[in-house]
Amino acid sequence: MDFNQQVIDEFRANAGRVGGPFEGGRLILLTTTGARTGARRTNPVGYLPDGDRIVVIASAGGSPRHPDWFHNLVANPVVQVEDGVFTYDAKATVLAGPERDELWARAVETDPGWADYQAKTSRQLPVVALTQVAGGPPNASSWGAALKLVHGAFRRELATIRREVAASKPTLGAQLKVNCLTACQGLSFHHTSEDSGMFPMLRDRFPELAPTLDRLAEEHGAIAALLARLRETLDRGDVATLRADVDQLIGELEAHLAYEEEQLIPFLDV
Repeated sequence: MDFNQQVIDEFRANAGRVGGPFEGGRLILLTTTGARTGARRTNPVGYLPDGDRIVVIASAGGSPRHPDWFHNLVANPVVQVEDGVFTYDAKATVLAGPERDELWARAVETDPGWADYQAKTSRQLPVVALTQVAGGPPNASSWGAALKLVHGAFRRELATIRREVAASKPTLGAQLKVNCLTACQGLSFHHTSEDSGMFPMLRDRFPELAPTLDRLAEEHGAIAALLARLRETLDRGDVATLRADVDQLIGELEAHLAYEEEQLIPFLDV
């Protein structure tokens, strides 16, 4: 419990970034409601991207018993998720049958440690999908800070994908493909939201920003083309080309994000 609290404190103090055994991994804080006590309990939990939802595994390190948080979410399926940027309510669904088997196979392919945990116990490790049902704005003190927080999450996720691609086998793994597609989906949604919401608001309030916003919109188009090419590469399963595509996307996106932060944060914080 002391170790968990240290991870929780570090996670919250550093917008989702932690060191130690979780450094560089995908981590959330999962808050459940006690099945017997009704008390709220928070645990750091690793997760897998899966499109519009995320997936967690109740491994408990291969313990013979399910972790307490699993019993809690079975009794009370509405949970709270903190991902370092957003805090939101989610519905927990314990997967079964072919859907569970597919997610489990993807997890083991990505990290054989899951299979090691399973080998330690006779219980089948539960696979749980968490689907957002309610949420709010980013956990930030200003809109400028929120923009930087969201950008930081994209930077971390793409850095993780770059490492996964570099370490991948010649055949594209199923979970790695999902990781890439989920990141593409998130970036596309973020840029569409900026084009339809934030940029028009800034353009109306600060006419002097028009050239900057025009440039950023053009860059959104260029990044959209890179995302489309990356999706085509994923469809072909071409790992060698995927490495080059990811590197180019990260390079151009970083330049875009840095320019956007430099130009827009002062106005957003007005």
